[in-house]
Amino acid sequence: MTRDVKETFSALPPGSSPDPAPPPAPAAPAAPAALAAKVRTMAPSMTRSMRRVAEAVAADPAGCAALTVTGLARRTGTSEATVVRTARVLGYPGYRGLRLALAGLAAHQQSGRGPALTTDITVDDPLADVVAKLAHDERQTLADTAACLDTAQLEAVVGATAAARRVDVYGVGASGLVAQDLTQKLLRIGLVAHAHGDPHLAVTNAVQLRAGDVAVAITHSGTTGDVIEPLRAAFERGATTVAITGRPDSAVTQYADHVLTTSTARESELRPAAMSSRTGQLLVVDCLFVGVAQRTYATAGPALAASYEALAHRHR
Repeated sequence: MTRDVKETFSALPPGSSPDPAPPPAPAAPAAPAALAAKVRTMAPSMTRSMRRVAEAVAADPAGCAALTVTGLARRTGTSEATVVRTARVLGYPGYRGLRLALAGLAAHQQSGRGPALTTDITVDDPLADVVAKLAHDERQTLADTAACLDTAQLEAVVGATAAARRVDVYGVGASGLVAQDLTQKLLRIGLVAHAHGDPHLAVTNAVQLRAGDVAVAITHSGTTGDVIEPLRAAFERGATTVAITGRPDSAVTQYADHVLTTSTARESELRPAAMSSRTGQLLVVDCLFVGVAQRTYATAGPALAASYEALAHRHR
């Protein structure tokens, strides 16, 4: 979404919503191996009928690949138009492209390379099973995030951050810990970076930003008001704004020049969102940091060496 379009959101009174937006532009087509990850990431933000189609193709790619558009519509209790819209949201020009990808995904899974399925952790699970299930879920979250991460958006964020006068990062709760992780890394390569967990301090600092600065909001739900408010202030003052979120169509993206999407990992009673989202966020933060370190290597290398030297005596 461009800044001109986003300004319409800024003028809305609190609690109001704009007229329904047109369907999003198709994303880049997902490779068969990445299709399942794309479905898992995007399904929660789809309409109810489109979600039924997405969940059906994710659950049974081989069976759905054998169906015509009419057959899949009947199977999911939707319409042919809904099936086609779902295919386009997933990045395909139409159902035929999605059907071919489903066939590829089915073959990929049948070859034995597909992910094994696990059940949720229960209170009676032996600790060894807990370790195995968490390790599986963490790997799946990382793979899904990597598959869905828009590298063109990431490249733009890396460039803006490497050239920034100052970087402000907003996050609360578990996302606040990720915000601190990012700023600590940036500080060690010589960038001016601040993590703001206090919402009042975040807004106070955001209104001081200007063009040439970067503001990053980290929120898995994309609806955290204490994160959206400072990002909006930074956006209105011309800073380059970034949202790291698991919901690419959520409220926080209204004020983001760039959106980096994380996996919407499975949650359970013993593995809440604060755990499942953190893994994907940390991967995105690490990718951003390494990209910036590459761009600024001439200064980042000496800065990092200096920080190691300054702290070395504390580890002896």
